[in-house]
Amino acid sequence: MQVSSLNEVKIYSLSCGKSLPEWLSDRKKRALQKKDVDVRRRIELIQDFEMPTVCTTIKVSKDGQYILATGTYKPRVRCYDTYQLSLKFERCLDSEVVTFEILSDDYSKIVFLHNDRYIEFHSQSGFYYKTRIPKFGRDFSYHYPSCDLYFVGASSEVYRLNLEQGRYLNPLQTDAAENNVCDINSEHGLFATGTIEGRVECWDPRTRNRVGLLDCALNSVTADSEINNLPTISALKFNGALTMAVGTSTGQVLLYDLRSDKPLLVKDHQYGLPIKSVHFQDSLDLILSADSRIIKMWNKNSGKIFTSLEPEHDLNDVCLYPNSGMLLTANETPKMGIYYIPVLGPAPRWCSFLDNLTEELEENPESTVYDDYKFVTKKDLENLGLTHLIGSPFLRAYMHGFFMDIRLYHKVKLMVNPFAYEEYRKDKIRQKIEETRAQRVQLKKLPKVNKELALKLIEEEEEKQKSTWKKKVKSLPSILTDDRFKVMFENPDFQVDEESEEFRLLNPLVSKISEKRKKKLRLLEQQELREKEEEEEPEGKPSDAESSESSDDEKAWVEEVRKQRRLLQQEEKVKRQERLKEDQQTVLKPQFYEIKAGEEFRSFKDSATKQKLMNKTLEDRLKIEAKNGTLSVSDTTVGSKQLTFTLKRSEQQKKQQEAEKLHRQERKRLRRSAGHLKSRHKRGRSFH
Repeated sequence: MQVSSLNEVKIYSLSCGKSLPEWLSDRKKRALQKKDVDVRRRIELIQDFEMPTVCTTIKVSKDGQYILATGTYKPRVRCYDTYQLSLKFERCLDSEVVTFEILSDDYSKIVFLHNDRYIEFHSQSGFYYKTRIPKFGRDFSYHYPSCDLYFVGASSEVYRLNLEQGRYLNPLQTDAAENNVCDINSEHGLFATGTIEGRVECWDPRTRNRVGLLDCALNSVTADSEINNLPTISALKFNGALTMAVGTSTGQVLLYDLRSDKPLLVKDHQYGLPIKSVHFQDSLDLILSADSRIIKMWNKNSGKIFTSLEPEHDLNDVCLYPNSGMLLTANETPKMGIYYIPVLGPAPRWCSFLDNLTEELEENPESTVYDDYKFVTKKDLENLGLTHLIGSPFLRAYMHGFFMDIRLYHKVKLMVNPFAYEEYRKDKIRQKIEETRAQRVQLKKLPKVNKELALKLIEEEEEKQKSTWKKKVKSLPSILTDDRFKVMFENPDFQVDEESEEFRLLNPLVSKISEKRKKKLRLLEQQELREKEEEEEPEGKPSDAESSESSDDEKAWVEEVRKQRRLLQQEEKVKRQERLKEDQQTVLKPQFYEIKAGEEFRSFKDSATKQKLMNKTLEDRLKIEAKNGTLSVSDTTVGSKQLTFTLKRSEQQKKQQEAEKLHRQERKRLRRSAGHLKSRHKRGRSFH
């Protein structure tokens, strides 16, 4: 069981206990359940409360005994009996379910809306009847007084199916191109539908006439909201006779009183994601609105956030168990979520033991994921000397590092650095002492890292405070007091290297600028003391004097930069001489090279010539190939160039071709001699 807290509201996650790595086999998981107390004490509130792949919708029956959920793959519906805390039945369907409605108090009458335009009716025994609507449906509601089903979808019409007569009635014609969601008020039967244009149309089922129109898209835009496209209605929910909540595709929730066309309250989720569902919690006057990332609970009168819940996976649907503090979620993961919030209400009677259990766990901190494993990177393994374990069962590759047993990690770390705990203890003591010292009167003390830079910043700050000509300018925060740059004066990795080439070339410029600034400030102070009135030139001296001084400073700076460059060149020359001496002193050892199969070794000159040839440009290589006769360039009839390459042959191939050529010549000669002999023999016979 995991516990999270926001605004002092504790949320207990009952669907995830102590997490186990996915690579563990079932046998090891069973062994862990026997050995590990935490794994054995995991709470599995409802057995097999999951789907094969994804859960899309989840609802609770009116009597509170059954929980029905639909998911994939394959498309199916599962019914869980809360009194037995287990799965009651499972039925596979022909296509995925968009939404469904429980018409009876239990699971005996269910209507499913599929994504292939089919409407499927199920009874207690199973499948009962199937029909089809003209357009693809997105949502539907059931009007109990007239036994009518109202379907909205990719059409401007609202289709009505009467279950008493068993036939379709005349549809309601709306002004919208398409409708996304709908709902019926249980108090007076008002039917409302949300359109893609961002409007809500209200209809009276008795007269089949439209009685109201709300422009929610215009009212959802506030001064703080950023809207990139037209908001559409994605969620709709009635509460009582006069209250209605509307969710938009841009992440806003609007609370309306039906007597006014202006919203009472506009709540922005700040994520820009469509609102999936909206629920009312009457005991605390709360509204639960959910998008695919977060569930927010806020006061419907003030809009103040009460608490929020952010699951690990994206949300598809949220269901609030009636008259309790239990929350059920359908996620983009096989496991469905069960959350218990004691502040919202007591636990349901079929799991009343949760109240006692949460009281016992109230003081326990939230458990961490993978308690028995430590995540280490490759650099950590190098520091511990465990790189030879990569690929072994002791390390499990995960993302940019590895998981290893926490006991092995502690043993190796203790062997590598046996005094680590003492150093950690001394470091903690030093931090505590520094925290107590910070409460005392602070003296001017330089940090341990970048002392010169800190001294320079302190002097500049003091000079700014002393000068009076910047009184009207808004003071900026100092780098020393800014938390964003605090690490620069604490971490030794940020120490300025004064021996680097960049610093030595830049240092003359920095020093000259600081000296020039100090001279100006001193002249200004003297001038203000003498005259005590505003000067025409705030710099404190005429432009000629300043230009002459700036030219002198530039000359001095150029000379200083040249001096530093000469020193750098000398140091580089000394380093080259040292490397040359080391190369001369090193003894060359023979190196062996492996020749690939099918190749002949000629000399090392060939590899050198190939390397030189590869370093040349394409134009130079083409010229060399043209000289050798392996490349010919010709113009085509359309004005373009045509390149013809002749492949080079090895010596063995050349010898083989010469032998074949000689063999063909010898055969031709033999055929000619045989032909001469035959002709002579014929002439001799004819003569006789």
